[in-house]
Amino acid sequence: CIIGPMDNLFKALADQSRRYLLDQLRQRDGLTLGELCKELEMTRQAVSKHLLILEEANLVVYLREGRLKRHYLNPIPIQQIAHRWVEQFRDTQVNALLTLKQNLENSDD
Repeated sequence: CIIGPMDNLFKALADQSRRYLLDQLRQRDGLTLGELCKELEMTRQAVSKHLLILEEANLVVYLREGRLKRHYLNPIPIQQIAHRWVEQFRDTQVNALLTLKQNLENSDD
């Protein structure tokens, strides 16, 4: 089995703490490691390891500002997941079946 970029992406998203970090960056981009650590009850080293996994999955990128390393969310890989794994299920036939199911469940008959 060959591990590819999509595998790294799903591995990164599988962890609750990493998803929380992504949520933090979605709300306020450009946070430093110290700022991200304030929101989590874990060591700087643990948060740093999570950030590395997110960087390897291309979900987080960083820019250096002098001694500071600011982290930014990269939404492109998540958009690729949506395109490959979610959009195909938005088919009109699927939507029609869902509407039919909801109508049948809500009918008084």
